[in-house]
Amino acid sequence: MLFWISLTLLSAVGVLHSYLFFPLWAKRRSQGRVFNQICFERTDDLPIVTVIMSVFNEEKVIVDKLNSLLHVDYPKEKWHWRIGSDGSSDATNRLIEHFKNTYLAENIHFTHFSNRRGKPPVLNDLVQQAIEQWGANPNHILLLTDANVLLNQNTVFQLIKHFKNKNILLMDANMIPVGMQSDGISTSEHQYLRSEVMLKYREGVIWGQMMGPFGGCYALRSDAFSPVPPNYLVDDFYIAMRALEKGGQAGIELEAHCYESVSHDIREEYRRKRRISSGNFQNLNTFMPILLKFNTLSFLFFSHKVLRWITPFLILLGWGASGILAWKGFKLYQILFWGCSMVLIGLPLLDLLLQKINCNSRILRGIRYLIWMNVALLEGFFKYVSGIKSNIWQPTQRT
Repeated sequence: MLFWISLTLLSAVGVLHSYLFFPLWAKRRSQGRVFNQICFERTDDLPIVTVIMSVFNEEKVIVDKLNSLLHVDYPKEKWHWRIGSDGSSDATNRLIEHFKNTYLAENIHFTHFSNRRGKPPVLNDLVQQAIEQWGANPNHILLLTDANVLLNQNTVFQLIKHFKNKNILLMDANMIPVGMQSDGISTSEHQYLRSEVMLKYREGVIWGQMMGPFGGCYALRSDAFSPVPPNYLVDDFYIAMRALEKGGQAGIELEAHCYESVSHDIREEYRRKRRISSGNFQNLNTFMPILLKFNTLSFLFFSHKVLRWITPFLILLGWGASGILAWKGFKLYQILFWGCSMVLIGLPLLDLLLQKINCNSRILRGIRYLIWMNVALLEGFFKYVSGIKSNIWQPTQRT
């Protein structure tokens, strides 16, 4: 009996620590503090910035993206682009070439890779091109960004200003989801993303070691870049952890706004989360030695990432242990077991039924969203175990 009670408590503590206790503690500790005060002014001699962008079949968004980059407020002589098309088969290549010819932009370098290889090899090649041109040094900053993420005029300077502090290796932008609707999962996704932004910001404020950028738009010193293994599915976390291993600092600049449309379709988001989950376990395998160092980085990695990645297993463990205790006649665990069953099965089914009659509950939709995302994590784990032979996937549908 003691064994099953211990399993129930262990699983509950693990989930609550990552999703509740750790964020609340970080919020409390960060009050009244700022991330970094050693910043460039606009009149200073700013570092060179090279945009690094891998694209695949982005005809719906690529023109808007290029226009947002064109209107960035940064010294033009220090503002360069490296765009690589990963075997695009739609109008993406033609639109990029037309844009480049229209503006006669010598700072735009476009490479069309005829064979699709996945994002990491394209990123590695583009970074190598940038380093051959400007070198791998602290005064050459890489801006890694995705085609569907739009920037403000001020976004780049707000990121780059922090690199006056020589300890900072990586800065992430404040990703703002747009296009929420009440009848899908977009509101739940928006709430989750905003909470993640604030937690990562507070990690940077307190410890100077933010747990990975969102990937859509972040800046990195060129000498801190580590080539991503070819079959990796989550390249941004790998790049960030390699930088943190070198002893550098990372954070989020809340004034560096960028925008990404949020998903409405739970099936589309499930597919994306499943892929990310497989990549998470790739990274867990790679960075497992960090957990054995028992330092700040290992604490943050465990609290913010590892516990969340294994949350599906913790939920199943606690649910199963409480079921055994309920079967043995313990009334408290009977209540716990049936309560968990209602949350894990009953409420998502209720939300699905209500959605079919155009009745939407934000609370029910949020519960269903969290349950399905953990199911995606679980399936992603088994895909990782079965072996990831390629990092090529079908991109998320753009709006």
